[in-house]
Amino acid sequence: MNKKEHWENVFANKQETEVSWYQQRPETSLDFFEEHSIPKDAKIIDIGGGDSYLIDNLLEMGYTNLYLLDISENAIHRIKKRLGEKASQVTFIVSDILDFKPEIKFDVWHDRASFHFLTSPEDIATYSDIVTHALNDKGYLFLGTFSENGPLKCSGLEIAQYSEAKFKSVFANDFDLQMSFTQDHQTPFNTVQNFIFCTFQKK
Repeated sequence: MNKKEHWENVFANKQETEVSWYQQRPETSLDFFEEHSIPKDAKIIDIGGGDSYLIDNLLEMGYTNLYLLDISENAIHRIKKRLGEKASQVTFIVSDILDFKPEIKFDVWHDRASFHFLTSPEDIATYSDIVTHALNDKGYLFLGTFSENGPLKCSGLEIAQYSEAKFKSVFANDFDLQMSFTQDHQTPFNTVQNFIFCTFQKK
């Protein structure tokens, strides 16, 4: 099963509360938008967001320029169905992130628990190059991955764990690290996953 088939299968067969990353309200991500006073008309893209509730909450907060990219058409279908008429206010993109060639520049690039599925140096470098060219100067990159105290796998797939130093080794050439912190995420199965979150600003 290739990468796309894997994720189509996940979103076709598991309910939203049957995946470890489920959050009814993604507080950590929403705090980022509030703490950095992100303008309501900022161009915001959520990478690998699946059918997470980030977009729902950003719409409720009045954001008007929202994009969601995911490799899974089934994930996009699920969030569109949930949003109903509000789905027309979001631009949905079905693509592998490594194939993404954005035609516009973004002000915020949000990625919670997608980046860590890239495990080869080549794929990580490609991702870094894509985000660097996709963000406006002074644009924000907000990343969340499993920390070095977190799991080694997610959804049955190998992941890459991160520390602040490891994040900086990938992004420091083009971005300034503004802050990083670790946080425990309690899954719907009552297990705990340790995440690291970093905020970068493009130089």
